[in-house]
Amino acid sequence: MASTNILQLNDTNFDSEINKGATPVLVDFWAPWCGPCRMIAPVLDKIADDTVGQAVVAKVNVDEAPGVASRFHVSSIPTLLFFKNGEVREQVVGLQGEADLKARLQSLM
Repeated sequence: MASTNILQLNDTNFDSEINKGATPVLVDFWAPWCGPCRMIAPVLDKIADDTVGQAVVAKVNVDEAPGVASRFHVSSIPTLLFFKNGEVREQVVGLQGEADLKARLQSLM
């Protein structure tokens, strides 16, 4: 079951949500047809649930928000961007483990 703690971002709300404050944001650029994206989804759901109040986990469907994907030069998915204070601090591409992603996110908290 998908976490209700995942923020859905698109071309319209991306900037306003990412620039809300000092809370770190992990953004997953994905698409429904992407196998690795579907495989990492439960990991991101768990991270979202485990970091409520400390960090935000968000998703951008690249098919529905091509502007944001283009702006951050997302050419392979899943691409995960880690934001702090509205700026990209780190980027990883491809399937990643929960411990690695949590460590990267916690380093920004």
